[in-house]
Amino acid sequence: MSALTNISEVHVIGIGDDGAQGLSPGLLQLIAEADLLAGGERHLAFFPEARGDRFVITGRLADLVERLRGEQRKRGKAVVLASGDPLFYGIGGYLAGRIEGVVIHPSLSSVQLAFAKVGLSWQDAKILSLHGKAITGLAQRIDGESKVALLTDSTNTPAAIAGYLQRFGLTEYRMMVAENLGGDDEQVGMYDLEEAAGREFAPLNVVLLLADGPAALPRWSLGIEDGEFSQRKPDKGLITKREVRVLSLAELALRPDSIVWDIGACTASVAIEAAKIAREGAVFAIEKNEGDLANARENLRKFRTDVTLLHGRAPQGLEEWPDPDAVFIGGSGGEMGELLALLAERLRPGGRVVLNAATIETLYEATRTFKQLGFATRVTLVQTARSKPVLDLTRFEGMNPIYIITAWKETEETA
Repeated sequence: MSALTNISEVHVIGIGDDGAQGLSPGLLQLIAEADLLAGGERHLAFFPEARGDRFVITGRLADLVERLRGEQRKRGKAVVLASGDPLFYGIGGYLAGRIEGVVIHPSLSSVQLAFAKVGLSWQDAKILSLHGKAITGLAQRIDGESKVALLTDSTNTPAAIAGYLQRFGLTEYRMMVAENLGGDDEQVGMYDLEEAAGREFAPLNVVLLLADGPAALPRWSLGIEDGEFSQRKPDKGLITKREVRVLSLAELALRPDSIVWDIGACTASVAIEAAKIAREGAVFAIEKNEGDLANARENLRKFRTDVTLLHGRAPQGLEEWPDPDAVFIGGSGGEMGELLALLAERLRPGGRVVLNAATIETLYEATRTFKQLGFATRVTLVQTARSKPVLDLTRFEGMNPIYIITAWKETEETA
């Protein structure tokens, strides 16, 4: 019994692919004496002789919680079987946060075993789970990492991951795929991306991405030069200029996990730089001009950033996006009032909207509309010039002035 509670304990036991063989006698006794034994079908199959009632865990974990609480009320013994370390992308943390008296018994995690197979330390590895998640955004999360471990699923297979990495030019990686770790049919192989993309692997696998030295492409820092982006021709220059872009990104106050909207993405220069800052978040961009959209896609691949890119005219199409922490508006296509009204409803607490205006008419309309919607604003006028050689001399060429309008909802903390 736990010293902190007088209810019966729930034991969450991590097991490997070797099943009962990898467990201590004490853990085997807990399983044998359990009044309720819960786990996936594969886990339960390892213990056909267990006497307790069986609960097959499916997608509804709330049902499992209620069943475990019911067993505790009856003073019964409950055991939950999980894979590897239940606190490593597993069920352990979920149950411990909802049920008193949870006791965790970890086994070796699949990632730990995979690194052991190649004899590499893993305290400096980037570890991500794609299990039950979209692969969107993976490119910027792993770009520049020398060691990456990925938990996979039936959609995000090693082959699918290899094809994804090729599309974004992340070709410095070799892929180690460890299948059925700890089982009788364990297989461990090292593949180049092209080879992995054409293979089938066992459903139970973990992927390690190991870089062959530093990435060949330059490591882009904040404030990418304008000329590096593919832009519309012949009227090249329809881009949020570097100086304005950097200041606008600062005004957005992005965090690593921010959800960002880019309205009127054009070349996607702001979306790309935002994705590199909010690597653990997500970026959503919309652009109405099909030609600009093609340039945006090319730029996303070049700069190894994966954002959700929509062809459309805002605010139509934004209803499917998650509520944003930060919104950049480089162009609204004439629907500013409707768009800002939507943002007044959807912007998360503490979020910001940054709007770039090139004319005093847009400045007036935006600040007036923000005020009507209950936003506080500040405006920064950016007027810069760049040096330009003239024979053996240097002069400065002025750039068009831009108004950077930052808006937020005032709270007691910000008022």
